[in-house]
Amino acid sequence: MALLSPNRWKHRKQFRWRLKGKALRGNRVAFGEFWMKAITAWYLTNRQLEAARKVIVRSTRKVWKLWIRVFPDLPYTKKWLEMPMGKWKWDVDTYRVRVKPGKIIFEVSWIDRAVAAEVFKKAADKLPLKVTLIEKWEIK
Repeated sequence: MALLSPNRWKHRKQFRWRLKGKALRGNRVAFGEFWMKAITAWYLTNRQLEAARKVIVRSTRKVWKLWIRVFPDLPYTKKWLEMPMGKWKWDVDTYRVRVKPGKIIFEVSWIDRAVAAEVFKKAADKLPLKVTLIEKWEIK
């Protein structure tokens, strides 16, 4: 499976926006029974999301249902090696997604609570931000 990236885009290169405030979208429960929710704000690349997804797939032995609630659609440009500063934006290197506190990243169902806690702990080690596990029964 290829890494997550948009098929088409209106503007190939975009500005970076600030990561202040809490998540207004994607902070509500939609599908699963266990959720990985972001506590801190940062950017996630398509490679980091794929690494976390692979950990979840390998650890749960495929007897579950997984939803990825974020999609990396923000292009990240990078200069070539030994290039001087300034001039212009260079080629798109990878794609990222902005994650603010409160954003739900992954949802899982059909597994035990102990297994979900262990799986999300392993997946959190692959991500550059702090996350927490939320259960369906904790929400009121």
